[in-house]
Amino acid sequence: MTRRTLCWCTPLLIVTAACSGAGAGGCSFGTSTSGGDSTSPPAFGLTLAPLALPAPEGSAYPQLTSSPRGAILSWLEQEDATTTLAFSERTSAGWSANRQVAKGDDWFVTSADIPSVLRLTNGTLVANWYPTTDALIEAYETRLSYSSDEGKTWSKPISPHHDGTKTQHGFVSLFELAGGVGLVWLDGRDQEQNTTDPLGGSMALYFASFDTQWKQTAETRVDARVCECCQTAAVATTDGVLTAFRDRSPEEVRDIKVSRLDNGAWTSAQSVHDDNWKIDACPVNGPALSARGRDVAVAWFTAEGDKGRAFAAFSQDAGRTWSAPIRLDNGVSSGHVDIEWLDDGSAAASWVEFADQRSRLRVRRVWPSGARSDAVEPPGSVRVSGYPRMTRAGDELILAWTDSESGQQLKGAVARLPRAGAP
Repeated sequence: MTRRTLCWCTPLLIVTAACSGAGAGGCSFGTSTSGGDSTSPPAFGLTLAPLALPAPEGSAYPQLTSSPRGAILSWLEQEDATTTLAFSERTSAGWSANRQVAKGDDWFVTSADIPSVLRLTNGTLVANWYPTTDALIEAYETRLSYSSDEGKTWSKPISPHHDGTKTQHGFVSLFELAGGVGLVWLDGRDQEQNTTDPLGGSMALYFASFDTQWKQTAETRVDARVCECCQTAAVATTDGVLTAFRDRSPEEVRDIKVSRLDNGAWTSAQSVHDDNWKIDACPVNGPALSARGRDVAVAWFTAEGDKGRAFAAFSQDAGRTWSAPIRLDNGVSSGHVDIEWLDDGSAAASWVEFADQRSRLRVRRVWPSGARSDAVEPPGSVRVSGYPRMTRAGDELILAWTDSESGQQLKGAVARLPRAGAP
């Protein structure tokens, strides 16, 4: 059965006058604040400096992950019909030599669903990418490979899914598990196998795990009905892995929910906040997570009432309960968020905001108290396309994005991190 996916991809949302009511359709966002506050916000407190990236000219679709060794930047290079996944690692010695993971002429390539490279604590590198199975219906698969020699050679690709359907298997989030590796992804198998739903069934969220010998130990469904093309997120907490995703109710309410891997089973999905965004299409705008112990920070996008807004919230109990949302943007947001914990108890959150007729990357610090710093723009982020990425590695906060000001080019920024003091 052909997958039906509608994508709500409007970059220019009209912001109307601020609403005053609470409840459904109102602006009941607790401690959220706007750019019109009379009180002066705390200073950003970080200096974002330009960072030269090792990707060659013409590269696109950056992804950032981190480990105790440093940050890994991966990207896609395209020459004619061939796509290559490559990466470089940033340590105290600078960027490593670029290495190739895999390449192919049948990959499913999009700025929203980006391959990645992750280093595990034992030094193993793990990567994923997406070979196409039927381009006409946007059907593709996930492939995993690993390297034990710093990316010089890679294992034969393996698949985490075994349903055999020509449907979507993408939007992967990789994470380390005790004794192995895990991933969650959006999976369309139930769409093809469902013959009673006139819309073709539902996209689901699936999970798979592998042990240290790369024997698969699980392939299970996390949630039966999710948004078709919003990015997933996953982080390790001391209470288990937490995943965040955009849910899809039977009434087409598409808010952000979380589920936690607890003693081998995934908990029932729980809302981060009831935005009550009802929309008959996928907004292609997933959440971001960052964790330290049981503390979790989340960022997300919503456009309930056609007002594009980005928010952050905090949890002190591994995602069981959440604070009131904190507004990130100052005006018209198109989302594309990311978030990272900092040592002083704040989190750095990034999003894309439409200002001065351009899509601009902006960053601000937010605290669990609801305090916000001023928003700043990384140098050179004047015309951002796609989905910017951000990661924390040691004492550095690193950002990467695709800039379309003068052709396609990857750009980066870096900040040294504070270690004390929170308002």
